[in-house]
Amino acid sequence: MKSYLAVATGLMLLVGSGINVAQATEQAHQRREARDTRQDARRDARQEKRRCVVNDNKSNHECRQDKRQAKQDGRQEARDIKY
Repeated sequence: MKSYLAVATGLMLLVGSGINVAQATEQAHQRREARDTRQDARRDARQEKRRCVVNDNKSNHECRQDKRQAKQDGRQEARDIKY
């Protein structure tokens, strides 16, 4: 009887830890996806600012604000993925 309880307890612990591992793996995937989203947003914002400055469509202040907004949008998208 005691060995049965020990085996049952061991199985419960094993199954419980498997759930935590699955959650951790999912969180890791979400973090990677969010990081990639932020990096892409930064890269795109840099390219957009370069195009803005080269084309001289706007003042430097306006180009800088556009870059900031693009980066902020990327951060928000990453938060939506992560949380």
